Amino acid sequence: MKTTQVLTSVLLASALATSAVHAADATTKLRIQTHFSTETLSGSLAAEFIDDITTMSGGAIEVEMFYSGSVVKAAETFDAAATGILDCDMTGGAYQVGKNPAFQFSGDLNGGYATPYQQYSWLLHGGGYDALNKLYNPNDMEFVGWWIPGPESLVSTKSFTGIDDLKGWKFRAPPGVITNIFEKLGASPIVMDFNEIFTALETGIIDGADASTIANNVGLGLYDIAGNTNYPGFHSMPADHLACRKDIWDDMPEGHQRIIKVAMQALALKTTTKQDIEMQKAAAELRAKGVVLNTWSEEDMAKYRAAVASTWEEYATTAEAKELLGAHLDFLKEIGAVE
Repeated sequence: MKTTQVLTSVLLASALATSAVHAADATTKLRIQTHFSTETLSGSLAAEFIDDITTMSGGAIEVEMFYSGSVVKAAETFDAAATGILDCDMTGGAYQVGKNPAFQFSGDLNGGYATPYQQYSWLLHGGGYDALNKLYNPNDMEFVGWWIPGPESLVSTKSFTGIDDLKGWKFRAPPGVITNIFEKLGASPIVMDFNEIFTALETGIIDGADASTIANNVGLGLYDIAGNTNYPGFHSMPADHLACRKDIWDDMPEGHQRIIKVAMQALALKTTTKQDIEMQKAAAELRAKGVVLNTWSEEDMAKYRAAVASTWEEYATTAEAKELLGAHLDFLKEIGAVE
């Protein structure tokens, strides 16, 4: 009997040791695409994230990173990952509103959260991961994390002092709720890919753009053409995501999953804090160069918020959208941000 017990213990120990060796030897190879270029602040921070997970895994996590939507257009990245052309999407959920309007609430409430830290709080402490993966998993993707640059600034080649300047204003918009909000305010949004913005501004196809933060807009060269902007931003604070194909994520060793998820949380902190610094520096530099930075009046902001609130409800047309919007609003009410 004792011999059998000893033999069983030896076999179990051997199996565990073998398993540990295999886990240590396991490699994860990922092909990830972001819409940001290497020249932007967000692009350079994405490169730091890749270096972090490669180093922390001792080289066991290998990443081939594609910048500037070099494999497929930004809006197609999610599908490219879900179908195996890529493995992970590092763009944003709002590009997928055509699949389900709930994706609008997977990254940007367009004025719901005042700061990135409020939004991270929902993700980390308000059940955000589970709420988002109720949407992502049925689409064959795993939501892994957010990195939020901060409030974005609109750029314009025309005067941009408030609501009145939106009448007939043609601007690049991402797909989703933002187009409906600005249509209500008199603007003419044109949905186009992120990497088409500069040329469209340069050729006069559009008068302005909803692109990114004031710092990223500088990196994109938009203020070389557009002499007007708003600062601080108010209309949008999109959370770029990392989302990976579900089977790829599930097949990773748990240690690799943990490294990537924690590295995303580090990327989030670095992104928000660094962007805040760079936005303040960019604003000062642009003022010195003669770019007009406008702060909209509280009266105009009230009109904007009213358009946002009505459009939220219009987008909550599916069970998933209602549930996800409700999860955000419950948290915002809990912290006293909305009534």
